[in-house]
Amino acid sequence: MTELAPARPARLQRLERIRAKHSYWAVLGAIFVLFFLAALLPDDPWASSLIALVQCATLLVAIWTAGWGLTERTAPFALAAAAGAAAAVNIVWQDKALTATLGILAGVLTITIAVVIAKGAVGQNEVNSRSVAGAICVYLLFGMLFMWLFSVLAALGKAPFFAQGTDGTRSVRLYFSFVTLATLGYGDYTPAGNLGRALAVLEALIGQLYLVTVVAVIVTRLRPGRRKLASEKESEIDGSET
Repeated sequence: MTELAPARPARLQRLERIRAKHSYWAVLGAIFVLFFLAALLPDDPWASSLIALVQCATLLVAIWTAGWGLTERTAPFALAAAAGAAAAVNIVWQDKALTATLGILAGVLTITIAVVIAKGAVGQNEVNSRSVAGAICVYLLFGMLFMWLFSVLAALGKAPFFAQGTDGTRSVRLYFSFVTLATLGYGDYTPAGNLGRALAVLEALIGQLYLVTVVAVIVTRLRPGRRKLASEKESEIDGSET
């Protein structure tokens, strides 16, 4: 007589179902945590290190959700380890070059998270609510990425980054990044240098093109599936009534 395999705990089964469905809502929640940490924490070394460590955790959650294999995880794991080491050093030893390095690593982490999410969403081979969550994640990551690019320019530049005569705090650069991404253009902060202006224009173009292409296509393809499901339910109801 063959022995039955022991049943797995309900919590573990639920986590495996979430992973199998490529549910990016947990990743979206982690990105929102990153957003509010960047917006609310001061420009102290410990705060920058904390944000980098949370980014590493977000990357691990995204890899787990996307179901990447062991060989695919090697490079992201090495990147997370390097960023974690730089974050630890940044707490005890502050230096302009180290600050810029941590900003670059944070930007690369942001790109890596976006790539993991995009590959996982495409790998589903269907458009659903989880695809929408993945698209929102990538859009928010664009804003975070340009914030880090602006921060690196502010750290390495000799002149103030903004035409208002200041480099701004991290929260100010985050605000400027998302205002630019959404093409609101309040005008209270404007980049002073040519490279900063070029990046601001690039971010505005990416923000608009992403919304009218990727998000629009996902939403358009999502609606027929919903209508089909609704019609099937109506058919089932009509059949049961007859």
